[in-house]
Amino acid sequence: MAGDYPRLRSPRVDLLPGTLCVPEASRTPATSWSIFLIFLRLGLTSFGGPVAHLGYFREAFVTRRRWLSEQAYAELVALCQFLPGPASSQVGMAIGLSQAGYRGALAAWAGFTLPSAVLLMLFAQSIVDQGDSLASGALHGLKIVAFAVVAQAVWGMARTLCPDVPRRGMMLVAAVLALLMPGALGQVAVIVGAGVLGCIFFMPAANSGANSLPVGITQKAGALWLALFVALLLGLPVLAYSLQSTTLNVLDAFYRAGALVFGGGHVLLPLLQAEVVPSGWVSNDLFLAGYGATQAVPGPLFTFAAFLGSAMQAPLSGWTGGLLCLLAIFLPSFLILAGVLPFWARLRGRPRIQAAMLGVNAGVVGLLLATLYQPVGTSAIHGLLDLALAIIALIALMAGKLPPWLVVLGGAVVGWLAL
Repeated sequence: MAGDYPRLRSPRVDLLPGTLCVPEASRTPATSWSIFLIFLRLGLTSFGGPVAHLGYFREAFVTRRRWLSEQAYAELVALCQFLPGPASSQVGMAIGLSQAGYRGALAAWAGFTLPSAVLLMLFAQSIVDQGDSLASGALHGLKIVAFAVVAQAVWGMARTLCPDVPRRGMMLVAAVLALLMPGALGQVAVIVGAGVLGCIFFMPAANSGANSLPVGITQKAGALWLALFVALLLGLPVLAYSLQSTTLNVLDAFYRAGALVFGGGHVLLPLLQAEVVPSGWVSNDLFLAGYGATQAVPGPLFTFAAFLGSAMQAPLSGWTGGLLCLLAIFLPSFLILAGVLPFWARLRGRPRIQAAMLGVNAGVVGLLLATLYQPVGTSAIHGLLDLALAIIALIALMAGKLPPWLVVLGGAVVGWLAL
């Protein structure tokens, strides 16, 4: 806790003004290059999903380097979990931003993201190049592992985000509605409806009185970032329709997915599946195989976008497609983080905002539950043998505590040999 650290008075350097007191002589000021190298090491070694990533960040920046206090880090994590987008990546961006401005934010994002993105693009290209020569059993094994990974995510998120009967009921209703209204519009309707119901019916716990998180971005700059976020969210589909551009349609789909994801990277699965599979940009088998492979690499789950962009045959493909889709899906995460930071101190204390987020969290678990059935379950589980392998993979993840990359590798090998 914050009390574990001595109170350091002056001189001091602020991480985000008011959050960190560290004598200037106690450490060398971080540069964008040093930030990139630190996050590159984290990007190469951070397995285990967003919760594990936040643990790695805490050890690196609170315990080891003391760039920010325990309390400031807890505030930052709370903010990023409140916002749409990948929480761990946004925490990293905020740390880089606080240390070296916008260049620091870019360096932190690039270092943490590129290792897994490059690996997934290479994997996508190997599938495209080999075509039918790639063992179909290995792909099917990856799909079965994807089912186990999503099942684990649903279970873990439901225990945390739906701890009572009302939220469990909302989760089930959201799942049914998502199945009855497939597609991106239905999913957005479920998220918005869950937020409205949460605002009406839920009452958040009383504010603990924890200190707010001061920021180094002016409210004017924050408003400009938010305006750009909204302008792209509303303008990209209009521009794509006006110009009849399939490339803009792709970028709009990935930007919108990144802008509407609440509850972690696993929620990307239904949003992206509804965009890229029905349109024919990526086949459902390839989509699920790539999602399974994403579990085997370190770093954020949002790098799944790099696989999809690289695996497309048209309008984007290869390295260019992978990088463009990667930028499109992460851009809203930065825009909304930079936009909300100056206003967070006011927003976080409003009970209605907190209540709405309780509903949204239950809704996204319902979306993921619906996805577990369709398309993940219906595509991966074709018989008793598939079900048995999925159960074994789930037990290995939950009871055996095996790392996801090892389970993914085992699923691909078993599928290649036995399916």
